[in-house]
Amino acid sequence: MTSNQHLKIKSFVTDTNNYLNEIFLSFDSLNSEFLPGSRLIDIFPSCILIYKADSCNKESKAAHCCKLDNLVFNTLLDLNSVIVVSNTSIKNNIVTSIAYIYSFSSLIKKIHYHTIDITLIEAELFAIRCEINQAIQIDSFSHIIIITDTIYIAFKIFNSSVHLYHFQLIDISKDLRSFFDKHSSNSIKFWDSPNNKE
Repeated sequence: MTSNQHLKIKSFVTDTNNYLNEIFLSFDSLNSEFLPGSRLIDIFPSCILIYKADSCNKESKAAHCCKLDNLVFNTLLDLNSVIVVSNTSIKNNIVTSIAYIYSFSSLIKKIHYHTIDITLIEAELFAIRCEINQAIQIDSFSHIIIITDTIYIAFKIFNSSVHLYHFQLIDISKDLRSFFDKHSSNSIKFWDSPNNKE
């Protein structure tokens, strides 16, 4: 068997395994977190912002990077803010996620995860969930800024359409709801990190 044939069979087996393991274990359409009127985006629309870079347009991408640089510089001088910088990658069926949490120019926490036999989307959702959970446990912060190379995951968090990752999203929603309920000025911003994009 050639290596190409081996990869095709392995890919099919992995995809089938993921499909079968996700259908019944990751869906909860009746959870109150996803009912119209009680979703985070309905209750706290001004507390959630997502900034995506236009990687097709060089000028727009450059402007986004400039704004991101200014944001990081200003946030690192703000005692009420925390920055989470994350990166998730997959190699040889091993998903690695690394996140750094900074405040006032100091590294507060480093989170490092390795996992196998899950999809990249599951790993990215898990990483975002852990990053948010770690950031909201620090009581002195009212603004969380997450800089990630997987910005599309941020859009999934607030998408109430039916998909396979509801249990991860329920936990993220509960964490964010408790964070927003603490004070009306609490907010979270997701920023796209376009550095690795063509």
